[in-house]
Amino acid sequence: MIRFGSCFLEPPTHTVLESVTPVTSVPINSMIPNRDRLLERFLQYVRIGSSANPHTSDYPSSRGQWLLGQLLVEQLKGMGIDDAEQDEHGLVWGTVPATVDGPVPTILFNAHLDTSPEAPGDRCQPQVIENYQGGDIPLESGEVIRFAEAPELSDLIGHTLITTDGRTLLGGDDKAGVAAIMELAHHFIERPNLPHGPIRILFTCDEEIGRGAKHFQTHRTKAIAGYTLDGGGEGVLDIENFSADMATVQFRGYNIHPALGKGRMVNALRAASELVASLPVDRLSPEATDGRDGFIHPYEATGSVAQASVQFLLRDFDTGKLKEYGAMIHQLAQKICERNPKLTYECEIVEQYRNMADHLRSFPIAADLAEQAYAKLGIPCTRGSIRGGTDGAQMTAMGLPTPNLSVGQYNIHSVKEFASLDQMARAVQHAIVLAELWQAQGRS
Repeated sequence: MIRFGSCFLEPPTHTVLESVTPVTSVPINSMIPNRDRLLERFLQYVRIGSSANPHTSDYPSSRGQWLLGQLLVEQLKGMGIDDAEQDEHGLVWGTVPATVDGPVPTILFNAHLDTSPEAPGDRCQPQVIENYQGGDIPLESGEVIRFAEAPELSDLIGHTLITTDGRTLLGGDDKAGVAAIMELAHHFIERPNLPHGPIRILFTCDEEIGRGAKHFQTHRTKAIAGYTLDGGGEGVLDIENFSADMATVQFRGYNIHPALGKGRMVNALRAASELVASLPVDRLSPEATDGRDGFIHPYEATGSVAQASVQFLLRDFDTGKLKEYGAMIHQLAQKICERNPKLTYECEIVEQYRNMADHLRSFPIAADLAEQAYAKLGIPCTRGSIRGGTDGAQMTAMGLPTPNLSVGQYNIHSVKEFASLDQMARAVQHAIVLAELWQAQGRS
């Protein structure tokens, strides 16, 4: 049984799904978000540096996430969302009240406040390109977003694009999602005639370093399903993602003055380098794989002669293969130590997230309604698989089915990142129709 408000109803099935009218009752002019306000929000948010920091155990890992969260709470309260709050972990919560009576399902929309630590994130200087006409996009730093290297640009002719000056990433991953959800909330508050059940809002922290759902509590959402707005392009409905572990190998050697090193020095840094070099490059690497192929990715290395460590990202759609990848790293490290008995190593493998498809199959309506919402807007829908993860993967594993939706972000984790305002706006429209479809489930 599934709880809708204070009532218990049978879980929706495909039969219920087919009873939903194929034509939306929401007037088209009521679905058009305020583009200027959406752009203003996005530009404001990306200027707040909120890079995740993998080198601390603090949560959130950076002050910028606290600051951005505080701003969002102020703005939500300013819209009239009285229960908006930033909890003790930095997560931002709020509820757009239902506009229809009766037992209707609550759904949740989520985006994350942090940005990737893989490129500079502070002092972002966003650049707005109105009515993009094609071709390369030169950036102030001398970097160039080349048309030939970003094939998506051919589909964005006429769009309003946002880039950086080429010195930082943009943070469209996932401030495009944050801005879209904030505009969605404001749009609903301004138009109480739009039919929807309770809409829960959640902004999480440290998604980029695998900790986004660390303090997530399913029962607090009171929702039947959730959606992360954390995808690229338009019309892509992600229902599958990599399962992910992180492996950390730490070598311990012995340091002594290099003049006295013969037969005595044991170089841990050299061992770490050898471990990385021993991994295959033509397979099982991000550089050589795509589609459904998994990989072992040397992500970060630190150390010295006495002690050195390497972190590896282990990724595959088949969760079982992660054990094979971990075993391979163990074996390679062990062989290196066998050649030098004075060298020792430790290998720790930490689970990060799991493939959401393993759980979404038992609740297909979460994806089916999202696909219907795209169809109602005339947007072709593609069911996709993410070669990465989202907070939704962890939320799904914890009991809240949470597919991922497009929000117009491109070249993420790069100083050549860009976003489409047009696609952000259509993500808001999609969420409006999706909310209508969900409330119809409780009233059919």
